[in-house]
Amino acid sequence: MSKDDQKIDADDRNVFDVLNERKYIVDYFQREYSWKATHIEQLVTDLTTTFLEEHTPGNARARVAHYNNYYLGPFVVCSKDGIRSIIDGQQRLTSLTLLLIFLNNLQKTLGGTESIEPLVFSEKYGQKSFNIQVEERRPCLEKLFQDGSYDVKPDDDESTINMVARYANIDEAFPEEIKGAAFPYFLDWLKYNVILVEITAYSDDNAYTIFESMNDRGLNLTSTEMLKGYILSRFQDAKDREKANQFWKESIQSLHDYSKDEDQQFFQAWLRSQYADTIRQSKAGSSNEDFEKIGTRFHSWFRDNLSKMRLKADSPGEFRTLVHQEMKYYLRAYLDILDAQKQEKPGLEHVFYISQWGIAPSLSFPLMLAPLKSTDSTDVTRQKINEVARYIETFAVRRSINFRKFGASSIRYTMYTLVKELRGKDINSLRTLLRGKLNDMDEKWGGIAQFRLHGMNRQFVKFLLSRITGFIEQQSGAPTNFSAYFVSPGTKPYEVEHIWADKFEEHRDEFEQQHEFDTYRNRIGDLVLLPQGTNQSYGDMPYVQKVDHYLKENLLVKSLHPKAYENNPNFLGMAQKLGLKFKPYKSFAKADIDERQKLIQEICEVIWGDSGNS
Repeated sequence: MSKDDQKIDADDRNVFDVLNERKYIVDYFQREYSWKATHIEQLVTDLTTTFLEEHTPGNARARVAHYNNYYLGPFVVCSKDGIRSIIDGQQRLTSLTLLLIFLNNLQKTLGGTESIEPLVFSEKYGQKSFNIQVEERRPCLEKLFQDGSYDVKPDDDESTINMVARYANIDEAFPEEIKGAAFPYFLDWLKYNVILVEITAYSDDNAYTIFESMNDRGLNLTSTEMLKGYILSRFQDAKDREKANQFWKESIQSLHDYSKDEDQQFFQAWLRSQYADTIRQSKAGSSNEDFEKIGTRFHSWFRDNLSKMRLKADSPGEFRTLVHQEMKYYLRAYLDILDAQKQEKPGLEHVFYISQWGIAPSLSFPLMLAPLKSTDSTDVTRQKINEVARYIETFAVRRSINFRKFGASSIRYTMYTLVKELRGKDINSLRTLLRGKLNDMDEKWGGIAQFRLHGMNRQFVKFLLSRITGFIEQQSGAPTNFSAYFVSPGTKPYEVEHIWADKFEEHRDEFEQQHEFDTYRNRIGDLVLLPQGTNQSYGDMPYVQKVDHYLKENLLVKSLHPKAYENNPNFLGMAQKLGLKFKPYKSFAKADIDERQKLIQEICEVIWGDSGNS
């Protein structure tokens, strides 16, 4: 290896310098993009919160140069023969690219003309390509770049599926207060004030050595470790301190068994749920308050707000109670929630549902912990958690069927305010309060009348059909559930399929225009769940031919056929008991879709109404 090959450079660069018309390939062993919703939400929240703390409406744009910088961390590249290969950091760089694509699409709606495209997509040697080049991701990125949406296909890889989901999360998390006059200022700040350290090696061996070193040795103290140091310093007795230290280590390990940053998410959720009082107003120039500060530097917030924690710095007994009683209780509840997110558990099933379709975890976890008291029994604790999760699910479903977003940025003030209202409520008061909140929602079940599938809501449509199908089958005595259709463990995955074949010419008696037919065909009344590949064999058939095949499928599909109503007392009894107007169809026309749409609404009102059947 030559001396040049052994050379390593490290340079701090802003986002513009890192991405503007610079090409990278992704090393083969790092290819999958695996960020989860919590990661992208944290990134967007950190960036936008830091910017809004600095920005004051009316500032000259040149003033942005004096705003505080934001450090996004290091990334490692290997530079050989004019090609830069990303060795470490592609998760952040891919996420940045998705954010920039979102901002470019947002700018189109705002009528802006800022230069964003070269940070994402540029020309080199006469060929245009994305600046981070992975061939398998290109079709997805092209559609996101051009249209802001991409329909996931059955053979798409994990990275593509994750990119589509994370793009949607960015849209949900991006705050409204930057979608106006502050937008060009934010772009300037993002391009020139967000800093990364580019570490460049000139041989594969050196690059991988750096990669291993950075991933094996955590040198920076986390907020959790700094909080631990402060709390243990309040213990005067050595034995008490060691006992607390041992409990702390075991607690953090139990959280790390789920993910490496689960400890930080626990403390953010706990502190927000029980102690935070204030939240930043939704306007540019507002200062960060309790909820935001806990999200970025909770150890500092804790130290500065002992009175809100009902603690005195010179009272070891109060810190002993905090650790061995309060923290122990809320940790157990938090771990129960994490476990319930893995599979449907009786008594905590709504926690699982909202992990598949719900509001951002930064909102849902504080809400679920808020009404809990360390004196609550295990049974009461779980009842409260499930009751709040049921509210969250109902809220998310009602917003979705009315085509209303519920990203963190649009509902954060409402939900954090609700956190404070829920604190310490007994189970009956909790139910009454949450029922009132749902009754006050503008989004009603009547929205189902116009609800349909479109480019960005296929996952929700699958969720909705899975909940409905699992519910009516369980109510009819079948040993199935939501997971059988939404998760499909160990079997072919289920897909959203149309009852009508995509043949406009067969429906010209009811539609004059193709787009009218397409809209009706995408209505929820014309959609069912079928195992992957099943619909390919008969999907193009007219309804009168394919309906016989439906008898082999799940109960919601089977209910279209007259024979589903013969010798089936459990199904008929369920329909009668719940007042659901199921009926078979020998043919399936426009009016029948409308009728089926009303049935879907009736089922939704039973599942998420006040009856408690769900």
